[in-house]
Amino acid sequence: MRLYIAEKPSMGREIAKCLKGPVRRCDGYLETGEGVVTWLFGHILRQAEPDEYDPKYKRWRAEDLPIIPKQWKLFVDKSCEKQFAIVKGLIDRCDEIVHGGDPDREGQLLVDEVLDYLGNKKPVKRILLNALDEASIKKANANLRENRDFFNLKQSALARARADWLIGMNLSRAYTLAARRAGHDKLVLPIGRVKTPTLSLVVRREREIENFKPVDYYTIKAEFNHENGSFAAQWKPKDTMGGLDSENRLLDKSIAEAKLAEFQQEPLVGLISAYQKTKKQEPQPLPFSLSSLQVLAGKMFGYAPQVVLDTAQKLYEKKLTTYPRSDCEYLPTNQFGDAGKIIANLVQAGDERLAQWTENTDTKSKSRAWNDKKISAHHAIIPTTVKANMQNMSAEERNLYFLIARGYIAQFYPVHLYDQTKVEVTYKEELFTASGRTERDLGWKVMYQSSRKKATDEDSGSEAESDESNGILPVMKKKDNVTYEKGNITQRATKPPVRFTESTLLAGMKEIHKYVKNPEAKKQLKDVYGIGTEATRATIIEDLVKRKFMQKKGKKKYLVPTPAAYLLVDALPDEMTYPDSTAIWEDKLHSMSEGDGTLEEFLQGQIAFTQKLCGKAGQVKLEVTGENVCPRCHSGVLTQRKGKNGLFWGCSNYPKCRMTCNDKDGKPDLEDAKARIARRIPTDSPVTVSARQLARQKRGNMQMESRAASAVYSQSYAGPSAQDMADLDSLFTAADYEAQMAADMASFATSRGAVEKRQAWGDKPRFSASPLEKAAKDSSAGNQQYLCPKCREGHLRLIRGKNGSFWGCTNYPRCTATFDDSKGAPVF
Repeated sequence: MRLYIAEKPSMGREIAKCLKGPVRRCDGYLETGEGVVTWLFGHILRQAEPDEYDPKYKRWRAEDLPIIPKQWKLFVDKSCEKQFAIVKGLIDRCDEIVHGGDPDREGQLLVDEVLDYLGNKKPVKRILLNALDEASIKKANANLRENRDFFNLKQSALARARADWLIGMNLSRAYTLAARRAGHDKLVLPIGRVKTPTLSLVVRREREIENFKPVDYYTIKAEFNHENGSFAAQWKPKDTMGGLDSENRLLDKSIAEAKLAEFQQEPLVGLISAYQKTKKQEPQPLPFSLSSLQVLAGKMFGYAPQVVLDTAQKLYEKKLTTYPRSDCEYLPTNQFGDAGKIIANLVQAGDERLAQWTENTDTKSKSRAWNDKKISAHHAIIPTTVKANMQNMSAEERNLYFLIARGYIAQFYPVHLYDQTKVEVTYKEELFTASGRTERDLGWKVMYQSSRKKATDEDSGSEAESDESNGILPVMKKKDNVTYEKGNITQRATKPPVRFTESTLLAGMKEIHKYVKNPEAKKQLKDVYGIGTEATRATIIEDLVKRKFMQKKGKKKYLVPTPAAYLLVDALPDEMTYPDSTAIWEDKLHSMSEGDGTLEEFLQGQIAFTQKLCGKAGQVKLEVTGENVCPRCHSGVLTQRKGKNGLFWGCSNYPKCRMTCNDKDGKPDLEDAKARIARRIPTDSPVTVSARQLARQKRGNMQMESRAASAVYSQSYAGPSAQDMADLDSLFTAADYEAQMAADMASFATSRGAVEKRQAWGDKPRFSASPLEKAAKDSSAGNQQYLCPKCREGHLRLIRGKNGSFWGCTNYPRCTATFDDSKGAPVF
């Protein structure tokens, strides 16, 4: 029995229709005369979560990062368990399998991973479906290939999936924890290999706009008269002239006025110093990949990239267009024979423009689009041989089908021919330039003239006026004389860059070399496929909007970053915010699909990168927010904890900072904390000061330093704002800190009865008494008890904590003094 495994049910049904009948419906599969057809629901296997590798990873802790699986695990998605069982049973029964995933790397992986998961040893063929019409399916079924030929494509997809897991799981945790330590509670920072550089493009563009300062500059356009007619030319200032900026724009109006006055003085004769007329041709535009279709549809109709993808998918499933998730803009020569039938169908498609344009096609003419060397697993998006009725389509389907059909018809039109003329005029030792364009044969452009202006990218942000008038220049030749007639000054202002829209951001993701930081990488990445894939770019942009890292504003729906986006981008190092690394990885993934590189090599690089950035997360500096900024380290906030001995407040920056204070009516007792800081010697370290340092100081020095410390504290500590403070989420370090402190201090409870009971204040040691003397006396007496040098009431006990042994006061939590341990004795 031959078993076809399709990527989705709709594809399975179309395959079954093209096999010999009869077709019998069963639960989860179809039986035909040529075999059984079943299907998946995309990826029915999911990657394991970190806590499925080890339960300890359910709690987010910086010390557990990075999480690197030794053996990667997959689990059957709960919603797909029934269908998975059906597929498993059919694989057990069959003799041969036909892999029917989409013709791209993800389509290759989602069927292969099921076969690998089940340990399949049966022969596997591959059917490549670029269209779902009957002719295409039958042709593909007659030309099955060996599935092992696509092993490299699967490895590439597997590398992408595991790299995304490593980056996403580890760096999202690392930098979210860093944000929580700075008081940004309830905030999760999702970091992705492609998502984060994409968001960074929007943030950097917004900052360019915010910091932009417009500058006025001046241009002069002169009109010259030739014996064969008049023409306008633009003055080009010499770069050695004063008043120019770095881009040769004249900023000084007085110089422009002086120049114009000079130009108006006799003599008014100038010379044609250069005249060049070149015959040029512009080839037909290539048919669409998904990205190019999304960009043009966004400009012409305002469609979001996801809308374009969803609509193209509907046309594909209706068998009217070919596979939509294509990154290819070329066509295989073996489909050239279908041109006559497709063009004939477009005559009757229900659109007058398409019908009119088909009259001038030459279906025997081959454009540059027909190129087998440029074809991988799929080809450009074109109409199929199935007749379409555009009157029965939705507006989105009709508009997209029109663009796809027009792009196909253009392949059978002549190239666009024109004359390009460039003129240089020398007048009063200054240079003026003009250019003109004369159309000789519109060719394919006859179909694009009406929409040309509409489709022009208004977001280019270009501020320089073009010298090219696109008009006809008079016939001239070099060394002809011309006469200056008049001139005028135009004042312009430099313009800031334009915000991204979904369409222009998607184009930026595809042409990512324009935004890389490293000049060498820019050259290397010019010909790569960008970041993300044709199928995921729209989803990435949409997800950033849904997660409220970007907002759409204005009529044109410009993308504007939110405060959370600034926080995320500012927290991350350049390695994640600039697209250099991600673009290089995408290039390596593409090379891997062609057999260059291995999965193991790629993942080793990803692991090293993840380890490096997790280390940087511990040093990240974030703006501290929250109601109770830690008065000791100023890098965390005080959060309420529930310990064995009751409520207390500790720093979110634990264990780097061990600041704690008592709870007072549901709030931290900051006055007490302030007093404790004032009694301490200032130190760069957040840990408790040693008793030896205290003993060395004289009373005068201690009082002076106490006042200095108090002054520093009062200046640097911002009082409670009561704005964002809340209990830390249990997923983060607060619970770990609570458990740590509770465990470390558990042994203190039994020793509290040994605290000396003093009835009168006079019985207590004076502030000037040396704690070292008492400690030495106790030690020499053999009782090995150390009086706490901080509170002078409790004694120090050795505690074995998670991070090693240390000494703590038996008067905890009233006294939180701690000291390092050295060979069983506290370090004073």
